[in-house]
Amino acid sequence: MEWNDHKTRCSWANPKNPLYIAYHDSEWGIPVHDDQKLFEMLLLESFQAGLSWECVLNKREVFREAFDRFDPAKVCAYDEEKLLSLQQNPGIIRNRRKLQAAVQNARIFREIQREFGSFSSYLWGWSGGEIIYEQGRTSSELSDAISQDLKKRGMTFVGTTILYAYLQAVGVIYSHEPGCFLERQT
Repeated sequence: MEWNDHKTRCSWANPKNPLYIAYHDSEWGIPVHDDQKLFEMLLLESFQAGLSWECVLNKREVFREAFDRFDPAKVCAYDEEKLLSLQQNPGIIRNRRKLQAAVQNARIFREIQREFGSFSSYLWGWSGGEIIYEQGRTSSELSDAISQDLKKRGMTFVGTTILYAYLQAVGVIYSHEPGCFLERQT
């Protein structure tokens, strides 16, 4: 694919969407250790279920506003009135089950923070703090295990495929494609 800046990127990045290019170039695959950013990406990945990441990415700024800048302490306190308000917001994905899952998952996220000291410690503990380099997959033993654990704890919309995409997004798994200017093997 020909890019205006003559850089070759992963095939999934839309060359006509500046948000997508910026996401690919400066965010996707970069290790994240900040809990609020980890929560943001977990919430957004769960909203992606059945949709494209580009759809979610294009709505991210409205999601940030609607979800109190992805503050898990605030999101876990959402009540029925707030959920109804979110369902009326045309700038986000308004699926009732996903909205309820966001609140429930925020509660579990906070429980994990209390148990492990941070969600980052929990998440990166699965790989021993190491980045895993692999390409061409949509799930793995790692995403299977984390998905199972999060479900056991009570999270929803955290299946292995969603978790794999999440792990790629936050840099636990580094998956830039062969030929991409960001590809690295180790």
